[in-house]
Amino acid sequence: MGAAYFYHLTRRPMDETLSVLLEKSLGAGWRVLVRGVEPDRMDWLDQKLWQGAEDSFLPHGLAGGPHDALQPILLTYQKDMANTPQCLMSVDGALVAPEEVQALERVCVLFDGHDTEAVHIAREQWRSLTGAGCKAQYWSEESGRWEKKAEA
Repeated sequence: MGAAYFYHLTRRPMDETLSVLLEKSLGAGWRVLVRGVEPDRMDWLDQKLWQGAEDSFLPHGLAGGPHDALQPILLTYQKDMANTPQCLMSVDGALVAPEEVQALERVCVLFDGHDTEAVHIAREQWRSLTGAGCKAQYWSEESGRWEKKAEA
């Protein structure tokens, strides 16, 4: 059984934090599914990941292509898991089911701490997942570095 890690973003933008987490996930040997809620936003994220630092490369693709199952990182706004990931990263309030947390190595929920609606959605997800018996951790970067603030 995996765990859900909630990342409360207050200092760095989502795409920057996501890139770091994706690098670490690939380093662990995991395939990753990045789930958003809007196609245009996933297109934007696709472009941001291609424009990353010159010394890093994040192999990825947008869902709907002929090689979805082979993608180490697959960006989607749908629920399917075509690349059979070990890690699911939720952005922009994309929902995660307790069954997904239990079936995967890790689930990461990234949310913008400056957006009250995003914070509300993250709190609801925390209650839903922990209420279903999923392990969860809450991480904050408010101090300038990532610190674990809560665990359930």
